[in-house]
Amino acid sequence: MKNFSAEVSNLFSPVRYAKGVGEKRAILLKKLGIKTIFDLFWHLPLYYEDRSRITPIRRVLSGKRYVVRGKILLINCRKVRSNLSITKAVIKDETGIIYAIWYNQDYVARLLKRGEEVILSGKVEWNFEKQIKVEDFELLTGKEDSLFLNRIVPFYPLTEGLSQRLMRQIIKRNLEEKSIYLQDSLPREIKERYSFIPFREAICNIHFPENFSLQKEARRRLVFEELFLLQVSLALKRKKCKEERGISFKTDKKLIEEFIRLFPFSLTLSQKRVIKEVLDDMSEFRPMNRLLQGDVGSGKTIVAALCLLTAVVNDYQGALMAPTEILAQQHWITLKELLSPLNIRLALLVSEIPQKEKKRIVEGVKRGDISLVVGTHALIQEEVEFNRLGMVVIDEQHRFGVMQRLKLRHKGRSPDVLVMTATPIPRTLALTSYGDLDISVISELPPGRKPVITRWEREERREYVYQFVKERLKEGRQVYFVYPLIEESEEMDLKSAQEMAENLQKKVFTHYKVRLLHGRMRKEEKEEIINSFRKKNIDILVCTTVIEVGIDISNATVMVIENAERFGLAQLHQLRGRVGRGAEQSYCFLLTGKNISVEAVRRMKIMQRTSDGFRIAEEDLKLRGPGEFFGTRQWGMFNLKIADLIKDRETLFLARREAFKLVEKDSLLNQYPRLKERIRQRYSSRLDLSGVG
Repeated sequence: MKNFSAEVSNLFSPVRYAKGVGEKRAILLKKLGIKTIFDLFWHLPLYYEDRSRITPIRRVLSGKRYVVRGKILLINCRKVRSNLSITKAVIKDETGIIYAIWYNQDYVARLLKRGEEVILSGKVEWNFEKQIKVEDFELLTGKEDSLFLNRIVPFYPLTEGLSQRLMRQIIKRNLEEKSIYLQDSLPREIKERYSFIPFREAICNIHFPENFSLQKEARRRLVFEELFLLQVSLALKRKKCKEERGISFKTDKKLIEEFIRLFPFSLTLSQKRVIKEVLDDMSEFRPMNRLLQGDVGSGKTIVAALCLLTAVVNDYQGALMAPTEILAQQHWITLKELLSPLNIRLALLVSEIPQKEKKRIVEGVKRGDISLVVGTHALIQEEVEFNRLGMVVIDEQHRFGVMQRLKLRHKGRSPDVLVMTATPIPRTLALTSYGDLDISVISELPPGRKPVITRWEREERREYVYQFVKERLKEGRQVYFVYPLIEESEEMDLKSAQEMAENLQKKVFTHYKVRLLHGRMRKEEKEEIINSFRKKNIDILVCTTVIEVGIDISNATVMVIENAERFGLAQLHQLRGRVGRGAEQSYCFLLTGKNISVEAVRRMKIMQRTSDGFRIAEEDLKLRGPGEFFGTRQWGMFNLKIADLIKDRETLFLARREAFKLVEKDSLLNQYPRLKERIRQRYSSRLDLSGVG
């Protein structure tokens, strides 16, 4: 274990002690997430430039990047104007002459000396003469081993105050001094099974590879390493949860059957399967930790209601937390309708309720008089104490931070937890961000529901869209018009909700009632508008994305999304989910400007082609990447340095299989002390792995 201690003391010391760093640069490196020398080695290149090939000056072409080498014949530095200086050098090789140009880098003239050899990299342009705009250069004073040229050169993520040149120097110097302490954390049998190169060799070759073949092998090893560490951590978390003592709920099958008979519709096979999975989980003596995925309108609330009902009839309390007041209120109304025949006391707890009412609810929850409480972030405030919390449901979970979810869970003694999402999660993301949870999927819509017909129309077809809407209004249907802005913007040519609500009422749909709904309105005003729309007193609801989740009105069968090119795929899919809630055929129009980006065109075509949330999620992941898909608050926990969840999908599945197999064999990692230490350093605090390390 001597080498093990040496690795920890040398590599996990603060980065300010690294060669060439110090206090000031350590502050800059911290902005890049680099706190230790080990972090510095895991700060990996974004891309590489092959500067190993030197091109004779005669053969360079305009508009391309080259590496050239030659002798300095002349140097000239002149001030063109107050904020611009140009340094120019004449460079000659055996085949010709080129003029090297530097802008606002006066110091270069002091470094260059006539007669010396120099190697340059940059873009070549013809400007009455052959010029190279220098990006990197190095004087060849007898040493041919260049760090910036004449080799494959790495390019790193940077922050203001750090240059590529400096970053390369810092990493290279510290690799030369400290890489000897890099030890393998992968079990030997896994390394041998997949013929992985040693960890030290991989780190050195990912930064400064001699050729791209070595860089490829280094990447293969490090991608597996990163995904394997994450999956072992998730396997440990999952095992820890399964070994924890929880509540074993008794399932009253007769009551559940009676409850289901109250529904005005039949359950789908998918719902029945998920209900069985969830109730089986609840009967175990370990806490349930389950993710329920289901597309918009697939009936997740029914599953949540059954979980909460099971907890209540076992003399425990239930809590449902939603990210917005509209969604919380919608859940409260639904649960009240479903559970009122069973005389279950429910309460709605949101931040805007009167203080007197809030105090009454908080006291009722504490005493246990209130069995079920639905709310927003208000549920995790300190003054909210539960008498006997047994079941926690969290809806649209990706909108909450990890600590917020834990806060609610910690208000009970190992309660069962069901997290739900109507944003379908691609398998690769589910196995990373939710790899410690059991996953259930409702894969079909309730019977009688028809897929929403989606049409993409450009601005010139606006009148056709209006005419289509009028036909549906004549049939007694209701319509949403969705806009990205509330007020008119001078900076962006976008339709504003406020302006268009007036225009639609006065000029287009004069015989129908049009109302505006947006997030800046007072709670009471929002509620009044939504209730009026629900009661069919409003024909057209002009709104912003405030309706993205939580409004469930089956008579609204048409949605027109203005400036649809401004929305991402996930948001478009969520918005579209507000229609198609009943048996009638529903429609969604994506109205865009004339000239939109290639990427926006691709989004519109995907939305027309499919209403399958999982396919849309996969496409969204490809377009935006995991950070944007989840938002940094969620994804930041598992921010991968080298693995790409699209490109390295198969490696992820492989790493997960190996990780779970290893944890099953040795759940304390006693046979793998180095792996245990690496996981403790990287994931222990983030995943609450208190039993590791």
